[in-house]
Formats: sequence, C-alpha cells, structure tokens
Amino acid sequence: GQLSADPLADGCWFSLESWVRPPVICHAAPDGAVTVTDLAPPPPLDTSKYESAEVMVTARDGAKVPLSIVYAKGVKRDGTAPLYLEAYGAYAIDIDPGFSPRFLPWLDLGGVWAVAHVRGGGELGEGWHKAGQKLTKPNTWRDAIDCARWLIAETWTSPGKLAVEGTSAGGIMVGRFLTEAPDLLAVAVVRVGDSNATRFEFMEAGPANVPEFGTIRDPEGFKGLLEMDACQHVVKGTAYPAVLLTTGLTDPRVAPWEAGKFTARLQAATGSGKPVILRVETDAGHGLGSTRKQRDVESADTYAFILWQTGDPRFAVK
Repeated sequence: GQLSADPLADGCWFSLESWVRPPVICHAAPDGAVTVTDLAPPPPLDTSKYESAEVMVTARDGAKVPLSIVYAKGVKRDGTAPLYLEAYGAYAIDIDPGFSPRFLPWLDLGGVWAVAHVRGGGELGEGWHKAGQKLTKPNTWRDAIDCARWLIAETWTSPGKLAVEGTSAGGIMVGRFLTEAPDLLAVAVVRVGDSNATRFEFMEAGPANVPEFGTIRDPEGFKGLLEMDACQHVVKGTAYPAVLLTTGLTDPRVAPWEAGKFTARLQAATGSGKPVILRVETDAGHGLGSTRKQRDVESADTYAFILWQTGDPRFAVK
C-alpha cells in the first residue's frame, strides 16, 4: 500500500495488510531492516480464526485467473457453505488484498468470501485490462463464471448456496453472469451497477465511459456494448435466481434509472418465483460515497437476503 519518506529521516514507511490481517505501518531502515511501528495500532479483533488462500483457476480459453478465498478456520468443505463471490473487471482497477471488518460477520455466520480477479482489471498488468475491454469484455463475466464453477467443483459451495456481487462497472459482470449462467446462482447482487450498456452513454457520466467500453456511434462499439448489456439479454420465462439491486437517488455515476429498468425487466421475465428487489437509498449517491452507517445497514440487508435465499433457517421469513 502506501509508501512515504521524509528527507529529514532515514529509511521509509509503508503499510502492510492482508485479507485476514488489519493494516500496520512498517519502517524500513537504510540497512534493510523492517520493523512494525505503533503508528496504526491494530483494532481489538481476534483475526487468528480466519484464513485465506490464493489459487489460479483455468478459464475456458486457458487463461489463468487469480482467485482469492477468505474463510473462517473449520468451515465445511462439503458444498453447504454460502459463498459470496465478488468481481469487478474494469478500468484496470485491481482488488488488492485488504482487511475488511465488514465481512467478518459473514465469515462468522459460516460463509465464505471470494474475489475473482477477472480480466478487465489491472491485477496482471495492462494486457489483463485490455483482455476484458470493449470487444473482449465477455472474458470479464466468463472468468467469473469459470471461477464459480471451480468453487463448486472444489466443494467450497454449490449452486444453491452461491451469491455473486458486482458494483458499479462490475454490474456488467454480474448482470451478464446472471443472464448467461442463471443456473449457477442462488443470488445475484447488483450494487449501483451498469446493466444497460447500450444506453448508459447517455446518462450524465456516460461520455467518460466511452474510452473503457466503447460507443454505439460506431459498428464495433455497438457490437461490444450490446454484448455487455444485461437488460438486452433477459429472456422471458427463465428461472432466474433471487436478485437484489441497489441504487442511490443522487448517484452521479450510474443513473438510478439503470437499476430501475433492470429490476422491472427481471421482475416481468423471471419464471422462478424468486424475489427481485430494488433497494433505494434516498439520501445517497454511488454507494461507495455513502455514510458508514448506510454501508453497514446495506451490508446487513445484503447478508440477510443471501442467507434467506440460501436456506439458512436463522434468516427465514416467518
């Protein structure tokens, strides 16, 4: 993470953290000696009961996709654990290992959290980004699908226990995962997500997305955007899983009408009878800019929704 130096002091300071270890500030001396300082005291949490694993999953075209798995020690590996799979895959942004206390309740409830570092992100350099952009964008959601199949095959979870979440541009990933492989999922979570790619060029922040996703004003751009457009791939009568969509009424990046339109499309089309719910924050924007309390409440709602739909009796509707 952060690296800083001071011309009046020897050495430098940098931060270290992992999926299961809170951040600390370290000092590197000129001779190479590294010590952990007390500049960032650890929170009063027992993290010794959590573990993480890093694997490489072979995608359908042979690409090796990094997959991070975070879990509590002793979690069952028999396909019964609910698994929360997150992916993004855009703008060369990488999801680096980082400690997130917000996921600890999920792990404590017996869940597994995983991050698929799909193409379109920056985890493996600019080539990885370009391999999930514009006409190659299908690699983004198909990498996520292939990671989900691996997790199921390795008995980390099962289709009736799997939830997939995509935020913002990650809405393309989860929306097309949902419409291309609905049988793999118990729940899809579309957080302030792009779901109508052939139209999002015309929202307020739309022009800024053109370099990443393309424009409908040229044939190749339209072809790529149509393939990304989850709304255009909803098929009436399909047994879609339960879906939770979120938006903020003042979202300046992904206009609320995208979530509203995708919700209505899914509600009208699904043949499963499972809920398709739109969760609206009336006093918030693009999710990540919400208050801590809003984020905590949204996380609680999301976990409860997933656990309800994956059959946890503690969260059954009575």
